Amino acid sequence: MATVAGAIIGAGVGGWMNDRFGRKMSILSADVVFFIGAIVMAIAPAPWVIIVGRILVGLGVGMASMTAPLYISEASPARIRGALVSTNGFLITGGQFLSYLINLAFVHVKGTWRWMLGVAGLPALIQFVLMIFLPESPRWLYRKDRKEEARAILEKIYPPHEVEEEMRALEESVEAEKADESAVGESMVAKVKGAFSNPMVRRALYAGIAVQVAQQFVGINTVMYYSPTIVQFAGFASNKTALALSLITSGLNAIGSIVSMCFVDRFGRRRLMIISMFGIITCLVVLSGVFWQASEHAPKISNVESLHFGGNSTCSAYATAVDASSWNCMSCLEAKCSFCANGASEYQPGACLASSKDIRSMCRGEHRTYFENGCPSKFGFLAVVLLGLYIVSYSPGMGTAPWIVNSEIYPLRYRGTGGGIAAVSNWCSNLIVSETFLTLTEALGSAGTFLLFAGFSLLGLIAIYFLVPETKGLQIEEVEKVLQEGYKPKLFRGKKNAKGVNAA
Repeated sequence: MATVAGAIIGAGVGGWMNDRFGRKMSILSADVVFFIGAIVMAIAPAPWVIIVGRILVGLGVGMASMTAPLYISEASPARIRGALVSTNGFLITGGQFLSYLINLAFVHVKGTWRWMLGVAGLPALIQFVLMIFLPESPRWLYRKDRKEEARAILEKIYPPHEVEEEMRALEESVEAEKADESAVGESMVAKVKGAFSNPMVRRALYAGIAVQVAQQFVGINTVMYYSPTIVQFAGFASNKTALALSLITSGLNAIGSIVSMCFVDRFGRRRLMIISMFGIITCLVVLSGVFWQASEHAPKISNVESLHFGGNSTCSAYATAVDASSWNCMSCLEAKCSFCANGASEYQPGACLASSKDIRSMCRGEHRTYFENGCPSKFGFLAVVLLGLYIVSYSPGMGTAPWIVNSEIYPLRYRGTGGGIAAVSNWCSNLIVSETFLTLTEALGSAGTFLLFAGFSLLGLIAIYFLVPETKGLQIEEVEKVLQEGYKPKLFRGKKNAKGVNAA
């Protein structure tokens, strides 16, 4: 929670820094803050120091999360811009997968957690050193009237004839903003007010915020953060098995980012997101049905089995329940107790026991399986397969495209501010979803929770369809022209507006 809270602040401050000091300086600052946070956590003498370190790491993550896609986008040719920004997504998801492996490597090392936390500062240090040798964003330089520097960088990116086109587009964009510049100050508050008072920027913000909020409310980070727990919900009691399967989901997320790199400039951001949403909704609905079936067919509770380990070991809620004869494994877990499977078969009636380490040892001592988060289920394997399909549906579209859209949809003057506002909405949504997931599963059950996420995903799909234009192949300055008149999906455009706007 501390890291996400820091990221919310970092995303907001990073947006202002991007417009004021440039993309390069913002990334360098994020690297420094992240590195300091990692070192603070590694040498922390007390828990509160770890929290401080996590906040610093969050600040760095928040600043970098919106700056890196923006920098890549502004320094990339339009024809491959999406693929290059998707590379950023691949490196993030690949890094998550690698972090699982690194953590496993440090499990048996003295001072395990200090190494795990401290080694996170190494990538930030490497990026800081490499970033020193990279140029500033040509578009930011032009906006600051450093036109010759901007031209020199553009000449390294584009063929000679395209350089002139880019310079003309930048000139038009800046000239159009000058009237707005005198009315809006340079402070962060003034920039935010100016963004929401400008109709074109406001339309861009609606689209940018919509895709960022939708990215989180499809439930992705609950799957990534709690994948071991979800796998246990599906009936896999072993922690090792749950962790191994969660490693697979992380790997699938990285593979999906590669798919995005290959197809986002061919099929477009909008189309990939819509296809992705259909896949996500389908997987969540079916997953909800699987979890419901698993709870309905959970093994019954046997009074004989429950008393097998002694009366003091039996779950007190079960022992005093009027309807004890109707209890099954799921009823037992909902009462904050544990389920010890039948010795003959996991699917036969078992014992409802109090939760404690001693009782767990007694259960396992008789070579039985002990369940605390989920119940034995013949549907467990199907649930894991659906989780994998959910990741495969999410990663190529909703995993990377929202960051691509936000890196190219805002006018030059508001590009940092707009990206910062959208990134703040993303991290706030991340915090809400991740902090409420376990509470929701207790209140609604796993089936109800995933069905709720399917409902949120449907709302996100509708918002994307009506608010988000296609930006594939357009110069960043051309995207502004799409938003000036207001975007409408192809089915809802009049004949007059049917030409000249990138199709849905």
